Amino acid sequence: MPLTTLSLPQARALHLAAQGLLTPPAKAATPLALRKCIAQMQLLQIDTVHVVSRSPYLVLFSRLGHYPRHWLEETLAQGHIFETWAHEACFAPAADLLAHRGYNQASRRHWGLANAQRMHQQQRVHLDKLLAHIETTGPVKSSDFERKDGGGGAWWGWKDEKRWLEALFATGELMVARRENFHRVYDLSHRVAPAALAAEAAALEAGKPHDAEALHRQLILQSVAALGVTQARWVNDYFRIKPRLKDADLEALVDEGALLRVAVDGWDAQAYVHPQNKALLKKAAADTLQASHTTLLSPFDPVVWDRERGSTVFDFDYRLECYTPEPKRVYGYFVLPILCRGELIGRLDAKAHRAEGVFEVKALHTQPGAKWTAAQTDAVAEAIVQCAVWHGTPSVRISQTRPAGLRGALNRAVKVHSAPATPA
Repeated sequence: MPLTTLSLPQARALHLAAQGLLTPPAKAATPLALRKCIAQMQLLQIDTVHVVSRSPYLVLFSRLGHYPRHWLEETLAQGHIFETWAHEACFAPAADLLAHRGYNQASRRHWGLANAQRMHQQQRVHLDKLLAHIETTGPVKSSDFERKDGGGGAWWGWKDEKRWLEALFATGELMVARRENFHRVYDLSHRVAPAALAAEAAALEAGKPHDAEALHRQLILQSVAALGVTQARWVNDYFRIKPRLKDADLEALVDEGALLRVAVDGWDAQAYVHPQNKALLKKAAADTLQASHTTLLSPFDPVVWDRERGSTVFDFDYRLECYTPEPKRVYGYFVLPILCRGELIGRLDAKAHRAEGVFEVKALHTQPGAKWTAAQTDAVAEAIVQCAVWHGTPSVRISQTRPAGLRGALNRAVKVHSAPATPA
């Protein structure tokens, strides 16, 4: 068959469609829509920084629009999603529980898992005592245990019980049953997911261990599906599988029809699409996938996980700076990429002052050399207002823009979109 060739804007549209970011949500959010959103992305990264809403909530808002944050906790407690080490600490659909457990045990090399394995070797007696305690008393939080050494603060200052809980979680003996005020509540895995764990135990007893090669293949295919269109070298980062892939590693999958090979104008490498996105590929090639969504993205959104991918697909060089010493930051502490109708056109450093009801844009930077149109300015202003309202901080304050001349026009547009609706 002739090779499908996409322009770069068409490839962007296909990627955004696969990620649920091509067009604004057509309907009001529902708990089912939230579950489908996570299933479409296949992973929802967890991070605790909350100068604005914590990342998993913001990633969902970018795709769903206004929704109550507690829906995420309810979805976890109801067993529709679970927590796992994958790209990093992530929520994932319950249907993938055994795949992630199997891959974590058989193949995944990650610092969180490596630390857990060392803990199992060095402090197994303490881990067994903690498991026995949970078996008897029920689910626990780290805060249920009193700290005895007076330390704490950062992850490297965790008390022993927190370290033990995390080690047992990482290797699968414990799962996160629910969250309370975003704090993990741990329970025995077989009590959190009894059916899945029973099936796993039965398979192991029957002499059918986890098939590392099959799981590796599954995660490759799921990565390509989630990305919409991708080069081979970007595939491994989505689920943090090893090693980084080359075209030769995907050749057999193309030959059997498990992946489609395409070309993208300007790329010096082949590209790949999952067959489940064949209809989207056809629309992209026909120029009928039209990006119309404008929103603010989390720094931990899958669209910007991979710095090289973001640069190649969007000509957008993005690096998270909240872990960078302040004097070395270029753009700010918690900088949100701005998606506008298929392009990443800038970034803003935001802070939600919840007590004051103020959403502060500490600094907004357009892409170097770019000049926003009036339509882009208006769309971004509306996106900022919508994000501010969802945060419960409806008063928008824009402190600084680069270029400086954009601040006036953006403030005027924000004022228009912030104005209360006139009664009919």
